[in-house]
Amino acid sequence: MSSDYSKNSLSLPDAVAMGTGVMIGAGILALTGQIAELAGPWFPLAFVAGAVVTAFSAYTYIKMSNAWPSAGGIGMILKKAYGPTTVAAGAALLMALSMVINESLVARTFATYLMRGLGMEPSGWLVPTIGVGLIVFAYVVNASGNRSVGLLSQIMAVLKVGGIALFGIAALWAGGISFEATGERETGAAGFIASLALAILAFKGFTTITNSGAEITTPHRNVGRAIVISIAICVVVYLLVAFAVGSSLPLDRIVAAKDYALAEAAEPALGRMGFYLTVALALVATASGVIASIFAVSRMLAMLTDMKMIPHSHFGMPGTIRDHTLVYTVVIAAVLTVFFDLSRIASLGAFFYLVMDILIHWGVWRHLREEIGAHGWVLLTAIGLDAIVLGAFTVMKWQSDPTIVLVALVGMAAVFAFEHGFLKRNPPTAGNHDHGHGKTGEPEKASH
Repeated sequence: MSSDYSKNSLSLPDAVAMGTGVMIGAGILALTGQIAELAGPWFPLAFVAGAVVTAFSAYTYIKMSNAWPSAGGIGMILKKAYGPTTVAAGAALLMALSMVINESLVARTFATYLMRGLGMEPSGWLVPTIGVGLIVFAYVVNASGNRSVGLLSQIMAVLKVGGIALFGIAALWAGGISFEATGERETGAAGFIASLALAILAFKGFTTITNSGAEITTPHRNVGRAIVISIAICVVVYLLVAFAVGSSLPLDRIVAAKDYALAEAAEPALGRMGFYLTVALALVATASGVIASIFAVSRMLAMLTDMKMIPHSHFGMPGTIRDHTLVYTVVIAAVLTVFFDLSRIASLGAFFYLVMDILIHWGVWRHLREEIGAHGWVLLTAIGLDAIVLGAFTVMKWQSDPTIVLVALVGMAAVFAFEHGFLKRNPPTAGNHDHGHGKTGEPEKASH
C-alpha cells in the first residue's frame, strides 16, 4: 500500500461512515455493561453526559482541523502546539496506543459475542485466540488497499447504525418501554462521573476523522461537519440501545453479562431469533470496527514517522513505512488481546486517551487559541471536564483494580521516557519547531 495520501478521496458521507464505524464498533457493544457497572441505574444518562464532554473536546479538534486540515491529524495538532518536543511526541504516541488498545477491546468483544452465539461461555483461551484471528483478518483487508477500506466502511456503517438502532427500537417496543434496570446497585455521583471515562471512550472514534483531514473533500468545512454528525448519530444510537437493554434486563443481569449485554438483552425482548440477529449484528459491527481502526492507526503511525516524532525500523521488511506501521499495529493489538481482559483493556484506553486529550487542549489554549479563533473558556472547560472524569475514574479503579492504574502509570511514564530518549538522540532539524507556522503535518513520501 502506498504511503501517499490522496486528496479529496473521502467524501463527507465517507468521513461520517468512518467516524461512526469506529465509534459504534466498540462503544456500545463492549461498554454498555461496564458503564452500567459504574453508573448504576443512571447508565443511559452516562452516554448523554459523555457526549457533552466529548462535544467540548471536539471543539479543539474541529478548530484545528478547519485551520490546518492535515493527514497528520492529532500529530499535527500536538506539533503545532508544542513544537517537536517530548510532550508532543509522547502525547501523539499515547493517542496511537489508545487506538491500538481500542482494536484489542473490539477484537475481544467480537470473540465474546461469537462464543455466546455458539452457545459457549466466553472464557478461557478461545477468547484471545478468536480475537487475534480477527486482528489478522483485518490486517489482510487493510494490506489490500485504500479504496476497499473506504467502500467497506460505508456499507458496514450503514448496516451497523441501522441494525443497532432497529435492535434498540424493537427491544424497547417488546419491553413495553418500561425501565427495569433499577436495583440495589447505588454507586453514587462518584461512580457516575467515573463511568463517563468509558462513555467518552465510546465517542473517541471521532478523532479518526481528524486524522484523515487531508483526504476529505473541502476539508476546512467538512472535517468539522463530519465530526458533529458522527457524534450526533452515536448519541441517538447509544441512548436507544441503553434504554433497550435497561427495559429488557435488571441491572444485576446487565452487569453480570457486561461483555455481551446486547445479546443477553435481545433474547427476553426479541426471542431466540432476535438473539441470533443481535449476535450477527455485533459480529459485523466489531469486525468492521477493527478494520477501520487498524486503517486509521497505521496511517497515524506512518504520519508520526514522517514527522520524525517516533523512531522507525523496518526489521528487514520490504515496502513503505505505512506497510511496516500496519504490522506494528497488528502485533501490539494482538499482544494486548492475549494478556488483558475487556474491562482492563477499556480502562487502559480511557487513561491514555484522557491524558492525551488534556495535553491537546492545554497546548492549543497556551499557544494557538488566538491564531485559530478559539474561545479560551471552551478549551479550559474541556480540560476541567476531562480532569474531573479522569480523577473520579482513577479513584474508582484504584479501589477495585489497582493493578490497571499502575500499568497505566508505568505505560505512560515509559512512553514519555522513550520519546525523550529518541528526540535526544535524533534532535529535530532547525525550522522544525513551529507554533502554527509553515506546513507541518503535510505527508512526505516514505523512503528507505
